[in-house]
Amino acid sequence: MQWEPVIGLEIHTQLATESKIFSGATTAFGAEPNTQACALDLGLPGVLPVLNKAAVRRAVQFGRAIGAEIAPRSVFARKNYFYPDLPKGYQISQYELPVVGRGRVEILLGDGALKTIGITRAHLEEDAGKSLHEGFPGSQGGMTGIDLNRAGTPLLEIVSEPDMRSPEEAVAYARKIHQLVRWIGISDGNMQEGSFRVDANISLRPKGEEKLGTRAEIKNINSFRFLQKALALEIERQTDILRDGGEVIQETRLYDADKDETRSMRTKEEANDYRYFPDPDLLPLELDKAFIDTATAELPELPDAMRHRFLAQYGLNDYDAALLTASLAMAGYFEQLTSGCGDAKLAANWITGPLAAALNKAELDIADSPVGAEQLARLLQRIQDKTISGTIAKQVFEAMWAGDGDADQVIEARGLQQITDTGAIEAMIDSIIAANPQQVEQYRAGKEKVFGFFVGQVMKQSQGKANPQQVNALLREKLRGKLREKLEG
Repeated sequence: MQWEPVIGLEIHTQLATESKIFSGATTAFGAEPNTQACALDLGLPGVLPVLNKAAVRRAVQFGRAIGAEIAPRSVFARKNYFYPDLPKGYQISQYELPVVGRGRVEILLGDGALKTIGITRAHLEEDAGKSLHEGFPGSQGGMTGIDLNRAGTPLLEIVSEPDMRSPEEAVAYARKIHQLVRWIGISDGNMQEGSFRVDANISLRPKGEEKLGTRAEIKNINSFRFLQKALALEIERQTDILRDGGEVIQETRLYDADKDETRSMRTKEEANDYRYFPDPDLLPLELDKAFIDTATAELPELPDAMRHRFLAQYGLNDYDAALLTASLAMAGYFEQLTSGCGDAKLAANWITGPLAAALNKAELDIADSPVGAEQLARLLQRIQDKTISGTIAKQVFEAMWAGDGDADQVIEARGLQQITDTGAIEAMIDSIIAANPQQVEQYRAGKEKVFGFFVGQVMKQSQGKANPQQVNALLREKLRGKLREKLEG
């Protein structure tokens, strides 16, 4: 029997606000443990939560970005459970009436096809603290420390429909949401700092059936690579159970990256286990049209719309358009570079080629590139006006990356100007033809591939400075002359 995976993701993204969702405590990352948790975050008696307006605005912006309904009235609820890092004994979240309703996003699959993934809801909630099992005094003795700095940090929980059928689709969807929240500026999406965390729900069913199987939830996955590996492992685990005639139990599991395995954490709770009820300290959240319209007006051009525009406006292919709209900073760099050099395809090739390679090697985002779009545009202009060849341009780029100056300074200092003097190029060709009679005979015998040998020798002798178009044209003329000599002789 063939088993089909059914996957849905719950993504928790930390909202980019200066203070917490219900208190004025800072959300800055990296402070000493328990220095950013105020009396309200700790749930001390006599304190009352006050909703952060900026967090609401960011939730509305996400909803508008996915084409979702924004609830004019939503309700905060208490989700009751006991964990040491949850001092109040409950989490303030939203349940029956979330602020963001149904929406959808499109993901680009590996074969170039598009697939729509439904989003059930997105709701506001507060984060819990963090349990520390290592790295502090006493941890070697089996003790656990509690850091409450994250308690009360504003989160938007984005719940997908179970529309994904493979780990690859799940990763594509997670990347899409990650791209979107960063693009519209509602989150920095820093997975290492916990700003973007994924819970994956996965079940298997016989291929062709509609009824869903029993699901397991894998909690707190903090990288796309781990998401793919965890889902692949869970598919294998559940497949083995079902093939052996067993039953998958509903439970929460953890992915252990060190051991590359998932393991049981606890049996999965149902909603009624949390005893949700409206928080008596918070009034229902009511949003008027003016608030929603103002939040929407602040949104930039969305990535899908920009991708389609790049296809139409710049004549790019699907692959390049998708790469160049991977982030708002990347798209902005491309448009600035294209404006500077006037050639969208040349700009795209350099961003996805030499620039991307340099950024990956240095582990930098394009926003932090030491070679800005204006600088790179001047380099491309030197290719276009034939001051240098494309090959030499890569050497110039490396020097610019290392901080040796702009394109013109590097070209001048290193004497890299392209040789375009016909007489000089002819002289090099004549000397190379004279020095390689065997290859000349091979060319005369019809071995066209030998032509590349002569081109390489000319470029080597000129240190890559000879104009390639002139080299090709003059070389063909000279070799044809040799061929005519043979025929006439």
